[in-house]
Amino acid sequence: MPDNPQYPHAAEPSTTTTVQLNHTAVLARDRRLSAEFLAAVLGLEVGAPFGPFLPVDLGNGVTLDYYEMRDEPIQPQHYAFLVPEERFDGMIARLDAVGVTYYADPRHTEPGRINRLFGGRGAYFDDPDGHNLEIMTRPYVRP
Repeated sequence: MPDNPQYPHAAEPSTTTTVQLNHTAVLARDRRLSAEFLAAVLGLEVGAPFGPFLPVDLGNGVTLDYYEMRDEPIQPQHYAFLVPEERFDGMIARLDAVGVTYYADPRHTEPGRINRLFGGRGAYFDDPDGHNLEIMTRPYVRP
């Protein structure tokens, strides 16, 4: 397969036996601002541009690929991140440091508070484009 100039390297064949999320596009008015915001809060780094995308690698084989749409409205989405317990306080401190309000609930009615769902800790906050982001130290227990 010839290389596409926008994506110059051919991928290795998949060896997975299960369906896995690999990446998702996150729409942003300013892809760099939004990617750097998320990376700063989570203590990650922004990757090199990949075609029109600016990736944030979450470390579990999944990337959020920020795609810029300056002239169209952005429909806010929800993105939830399972984070290590020992890194949660640092994330809350970074939100405080940049003046971003976090909430204990997804509707943003409990400002400056965290939740303790399923024996863990969690918080919700908006990114620069209004996406409702969530950090949690325990996954939800599903029926």
